[in-house]
Amino acid sequence: MYKIITSDMDETLLNDNKTITPKTIDAIKKASDAGVHFVPNTGRGFRSIQHNLIDLGLSQKPNEYVISNNGAVIVENKENQILQVNPLPFDVVEQIFEIGMQENVCVHVYTVDDLYIWNLNDDEKDYLTGRVKDWHIIRGTDIKFLQDTPITKIIFNIDEEARRISVQDYVHEHVKFALNVSFSSARYIEFNDPSADKGQATMALAERLGIKPSEVIAVGDNNNDLPMIKAAGLGISVANGQDYLQSEADYVTQADNNNDPMVEIINKFIFNEK
Repeated sequence: MYKIITSDMDETLLNDNKTITPKTIDAIKKASDAGVHFVPNTGRGFRSIQHNLIDLGLSQKPNEYVISNNGAVIVENKENQILQVNPLPFDVVEQIFEIGMQENVCVHVYTVDDLYIWNLNDDEKDYLTGRVKDWHIIRGTDIKFLQDTPITKIIFNIDEEARRISVQDYVHEHVKFALNVSFSSARYIEFNDPSADKGQATMALAERLGIKPSEVIAVGDNNNDLPMIKAAGLGISVANGQDYLQSEADYVTQADNNNDPMVEIINKFIFNEK
């Protein structure tokens, strides 16, 4: 039997209205009651999904968890206890940040608890609203105020895929560090420490719980979900997942993120319903 379901949030668990439907909430609660750990696995900070945990009945529960910041942070829900942090070296963050400033893009810098944003534009503000709150807008081009705070990831908001790829190549050329680089939500290029991705974090949590990789289901839609899709015993892409993710997945749902794919997954693979 599968003992963990770990799921991406945006464009996977959340519909386009940025909510989890009552039907999906009921299915997740049913799986939880059957002893399955439901672990949100998000690129965002864990504080941004606390309202979702309340909806799912997982808020402040012991022995229930969130993986956040693209796998850089593992949190137990009870008292939001931080179990693992895999930060980037500050000098590497500073180099990437300077490239973002040169490119004049919207830059997000994540610590364990906070999100700092430079060059916030209206489109990005609309996307974040309802997903993230209490971010800090920073003026100017200074990041040294964070040099003594563990930074878990830095990302650029770039809508054009070709430009994301071009910036990725430029960063690889100029930053001499083995970064974990990924894309998400068809709008971000994300930079993490190589020790941090959704797959490594999922396996670290499973090991902590004494759960085998074969007993893990991972669900996602985009490039930054690929490590957990490949690491899990059952890797699943939702129907709206990127083509390359679907090609790597063991199963692709019939439902997209607007039609309760998690209900399909839980019914089929947890309760063996046709």
